Amino acid sequence: MKKAIIVLAIFSSLLLSGCSLLEEVNSSLEYANKATEHINTWQDFGQEAPQLIQEAATNLDSKEELEKELHVLLDEIEEFNEADPPAIAEDLHQQIVEKNEELQKVIDSAMVNGELALEKLQNSELFQLINEVTTLMNVVEDLGL
Repeated sequence: MKKAIIVLAIFSSLLLSGCSLLEEVNSSLEYANKATEHINTWQDFGQEAPQLIQEAATNLDSKEELEKELHVLLDEIEEFNEADPPAIAEDLHQQIVEKNEELQKVIDSAMVNGELALEKLQNSELFQLINEVTTLMNVVEDLGL
Protein backbone atom coordinates (compact mmCIF):
# COMPACT_ATOMS: atom_id res chain seq x y z
CA MET A 1 0.00 0.00 0.00
CA LYS A 2 2.81 2.39 0.92
CA LYS A 3 4.58 1.58 -2.35
CA ALA A 4 1.45 2.39 -4.32
CA ILE A 5 1.11 5.76 -2.55
CA ILE A 6 4.79 6.55 -3.15
CA VAL A 7 4.51 5.60 -6.83
CA LEU A 8 1.35 7.69 -7.15
CA ALA A 9 3.05 10.65 -5.46
CA ILE A 10 6.08 10.39 -7.75
CA PHE A 11 3.88 10.05 -10.82
CA SER A 12 1.79 13.04 -9.76
CA SER A 13 4.84 15.23 -9.19
CA LEU A 14 6.28 14.25 -12.57
CA LEU A 15 2.99 15.01 -14.24
CA LEU A 16 2.77 18.41 -12.55
CA SER A 17 6.36 19.31 -13.42
CA GLY A 18 5.69 18.24 -16.99
CA CYS A 19 2.73 20.66 -17.14
CA SER A 20 4.95 23.43 -15.85
CA LEU A 21 7.57 22.62 -18.48
CA LEU A 22 4.90 22.59 -21.18
CA GLU A 23 3.64 25.99 -20.01
CA GLU A 24 7.18 27.40 -20.20
CA VAL A 25 7.64 26.05 -23.73
CA ASN A 26 4.28 27.51 -24.81
CA SER A 27 5.16 30.84 -23.22
CA SER A 28 8.52 30.85 -25.01
CA LEU A 29 6.91 30.09 -28.34
CA GLU A 30 4.30 32.79 -27.87
CA TYR A 31 6.99 35.31 -26.98
CA ALA A 32 9.15 34.29 -29.94
CA ASN A 33 6.17 34.81 -32.26
CA LYS A 34 5.44 38.20 -30.70
CA ALA A 35 9.09 39.28 -30.95
CA THR A 36 9.33 38.07 -34.54
CA GLU A 37 6.18 39.95 -35.49
CA HIS A 38 7.45 43.10 -33.79
CA ILE A 39 10.82 42.95 -35.51
CA ASN A 40 9.19 42.21 -38.88
CA THR A 41 7.00 45.30 -38.42
CA TRP A 42 10.10 47.45 -38.05
CA GLN A 43 11.81 45.72 -40.94
CA ASP A 44 8.81 46.37 -43.19
CA PHE A 45 8.65 49.99 -42.10
CA GLY A 46 12.38 50.39 -42.72
CA GLN A 47 11.90 49.22 -46.31
CA GLU A 48 8.85 51.43 -46.93
CA ALA A 49 9.94 54.54 -45.02
CA PRO A 50 12.32 56.10 -47.58
CA GLN A 51 9.56 56.09 -50.18
CA LEU A 52 6.99 57.34 -47.66
CA ILE A 53 9.27 60.17 -46.56
CA GLN A 54 9.99 61.16 -50.14
CA GLU A 55 6.28 61.22 -51.00
CA ALA A 56 5.44 63.07 -47.77
CA ALA A 57 7.79 65.89 -48.76
CA THR A 58 5.55 66.81 -51.69
CA ASN A 59 2.15 65.44 -50.78
CA LEU A 60 0.15 66.42 -47.69
CA ASP A 61 -1.91 63.20 -47.78
CA SER A 62 1.27 61.13 -47.81
CA LYS A 63 2.63 63.12 -44.90
CA GLU A 64 -0.54 62.46 -42.90
CA GLU A 65 -0.30 58.76 -43.78
CA LEU A 66 3.30 58.69 -42.56
CA GLU A 67 2.31 60.44 -39.33
CA LYS A 68 -0.42 57.84 -38.75
CA GLU A 69 2.05 55.04 -39.44
CA LEU A 70 4.48 56.49 -36.91
CA HIS A 71 1.75 56.75 -34.27
CA VAL A 72 0.82 53.09 -34.88
CA LEU A 73 4.48 52.15 -34.45
CA LEU A 74 4.65 54.12 -31.20
CA ASP A 75 1.60 52.21 -29.94
CA GLU A 76 3.23 48.92 -30.93
CA ILE A 77 6.38 49.89 -29.06
CA GLU A 78 4.41 50.47 -25.88
CA GLU A 79 2.51 47.20 -26.27
CA PHE A 80 5.65 45.17 -26.91
CA ASN A 81 7.60 46.81 -24.08
CA GLU A 82 4.86 45.80 -21.63
CA ALA A 83 5.04 42.13 -22.68
CA ASP A 84 6.11 39.67 -20.01
CA PRO A 85 8.89 37.56 -21.50
CA PRO A 86 9.69 34.04 -20.34
CA ALA A 87 12.88 33.65 -18.33
CA ILE A 88 14.83 32.36 -21.33
CA ALA A 89 14.10 35.56 -23.30
CA GLU A 90 14.49 38.23 -20.63
CA ASP A 91 17.83 39.49 -21.98
CA LEU A 92 16.52 39.59 -25.53
CA HIS A 93 13.40 41.43 -24.41
CA GLN A 94 15.52 44.02 -22.61
CA GLN A 95 17.61 44.56 -25.75
CA ILE A 96 14.48 45.08 -27.86
CA VAL A 97 12.98 47.41 -25.25
CA GLU A 98 16.16 49.52 -25.26
CA LYS A 99 16.06 49.82 -29.07
CA ASN A 100 12.34 50.57 -28.92
CA GLU A 101 12.98 53.40 -26.48
CA GLU A 102 15.62 54.85 -28.80
CA LEU A 103 13.22 54.58 -31.76
CA GLN A 104 10.51 56.22 -29.71
CA LYS A 105 12.83 59.15 -28.88
CA VAL A 106 13.72 59.61 -32.56
CA ILE A 107 10.06 59.61 -33.61
CA ASP A 108 9.06 61.92 -30.75
CA SER A 109 11.85 64.35 -31.59
CA ALA A 110 10.69 64.44 -35.23
CA MET A 111 7.27 65.66 -34.09
CA VAL A 112 6.83 69.39 -33.60
CA ASN A 113 3.53 70.46 -32.04
CA GLY A 114 2.05 67.08 -32.96
CA GLU A 115 3.08 67.40 -36.59
CA LEU A 116 5.86 65.53 -38.34
CA ALA A 117 8.94 67.57 -39.23
CA LEU A 118 10.27 65.59 -42.18
CA GLU A 119 13.75 67.09 -42.10
CA LYS A 120 14.18 65.99 -38.48
CA LEU A 121 13.10 62.48 -39.38
CA GLN A 122 15.36 62.36 -42.45
CA ASN A 123 18.35 63.59 -40.45
CA SER A 124 17.76 61.20 -37.56
CA GLU A 125 19.29 57.84 -36.81
CA LEU A 126 15.94 56.13 -37.52
CA PHE A 127 17.21 53.77 -40.21
CA GLN A 128 20.31 52.79 -38.25
CA LEU A 129 18.14 51.92 -35.25
CA ILE A 130 15.74 49.94 -37.43
CA ASN A 131 18.69 47.94 -38.74
CA GLU A 132 19.84 47.30 -35.17
CA VAL A 133 16.38 46.08 -34.19
CA THR A 134 16.15 43.77 -37.18
CA THR A 135 19.52 42.19 -36.36
CA LEU A 136 17.94 41.01 -33.10
CA MET A 137 15.92 38.58 -35.22
CA ASN A 138 19.04 36.40 -35.27
CA VAL A 139 18.99 36.34 -31.47
CA VAL A 140 15.33 35.23 -31.49
CA GLU A 141 16.23 32.43 -33.90
CA ASP A 142 19.38 31.48 -31.94
CA LEU A 143 17.38 31.04 -28.76
CA GLY A 144 15.69 28.14 -30.46
CA LEU A 145 12.32 29.34 -29.32
